[in-house]
Amino acid sequence: MMPTRLIVWVALAALLPQIFVSAVQAASGPFAGMSGSWTGGGTLTMSGGQRERLRCRAAYAVGEDGRNLQLNLRCASDSYDFNLASDVQYQGGAIAGSWSESSHNAAGTISGRADGRHIEAVARGDNFAASLALTTSVGRQSVVIEPQGTDVRSVAVTLSRR
Repeated sequence: MMPTRLIVWVALAALLPQIFVSAVQAASGPFAGMSGSWTGGGTLTMSGGQRERLRCRAAYAVGEDGRNLQLNLRCASDSYDFNLASDVQYQGGAIAGSWSESSHNAAGTISGRADGRHIEAVARGDNFAASLALTTSVGRQSVVIEPQGTDVRSVAVTLSRR
């Protein structure tokens, strides 16, 4: 049986990387831990309930102490493809910027809130709106996109750092 003190030290050692990343992100902006290439997959759910598996690649360029983010996200399923680019800035808890999707020739603005490792935003275009939730932990991201007024009900993706 492990002594209690050893168990506490093991638990602290396991938590230190997450505490460090959270502290760095808080001091330097919510995008600080996102830089680099990510891959993964998930599910695209159509408005009729049909589901398709997605394969995704993302590249994040982070600048100005984690307060600016350029994103390129490409996902594909058997019958659906999207290529999303965005440029977002963070200031005082709020995020704002622009996005474009080249496969469907759409573009617009994005706005929302960032709190530590979690981002909640809304993307709007001429004939399009979608909510976006993104959570980043050490080496892993969860992304949920819920468009309104399209044949897609939701996109749920889990990415890992490459």
